[in-house]
Amino acid sequence: MENGKIVSIEDRIPKLKEVRKRKANRRLTMLLLVFFILIACILYFLSPLSHIRSVEVEGNRYLSSAQISKASKLSMDASVWNVDKKETIANVKTLPEIKSVKVKVKLPNSIVIDVKEHNRTAYLVKADRFYPIMENGKILDKLQKGEIPVYAPVLLGYQEGEALNLLLEQLKDLPEAVLNSISEIYSEPTKTDKYHITMFMNDGFEVSATTRTLSEKLVHYPSIVGQLDPNVKGVIDLEVGSYFKAYEPVEDKKEKDAKQ
Repeated sequence: MENGKIVSIEDRIPKLKEVRKRKANRRLTMLLLVFFILIACILYFLSPLSHIRSVEVEGNRYLSSAQISKASKLSMDASVWNVDKKETIANVKTLPEIKSVKVKVKLPNSIVIDVKEHNRTAYLVKADRFYPIMENGKILDKLQKGEIPVYAPVLLGYQEGEALNLLLEQLKDLPEAVLNSISEIYSEPTKTDKYHITMFMNDGFEVSATTRTLSEKLVHYPSIVGQLDPNVKGVIDLEVGSYFKAYEPVEDKKEKDAKQ
């Protein structure tokens, strides 16, 4: 019965046939779609389209992307799906700067190497060359000529040994913002303190301190500087207490030198 009317079997059969035909067409379309997707996948896996076209490096701060890519030993002739991730990670970890590595596929044909590096605590100066020192205390090979030390202070007058190790321990305990504010650290032992140091900061101030209490005292550097006139530079003494002594004006210094 349709809208209160009796529908004969002759009228219903064509409608049933039409419904079945539409269902069969949809089923056929889905099967063809799946078939073509499978064919496309097979062609992709077998063709050069799945070969590695690029290696992207993320998270690197000190090492170049080229250095990490070379260490990975990935072959551009290999399929992205045949990459041995464990082996690639092991290869990249041969670089002493690397702390951790993750490898992932980026469709259609890229490999992404996500690294985390050991922080560099400082740069040791020897024979006019810079040697990076990592947070784990390991001293790396010297930088290439032309490479500039970044993100860590330069240490001058130091040799490997007790004084250097103590300084590195203190630097590791400093907040990153404070560590990044140090430009140079000079070892200047005195008769009363063999661990005395002079630091030159990126903002133009000079700091006199002892390595033994460096992290304890220097952590307050931002608040100390915040109370000073940024246009009046001088020495911030942190050896015992903390006080500031401005540099003598150039004219006054010349007058003193003339009298002497």
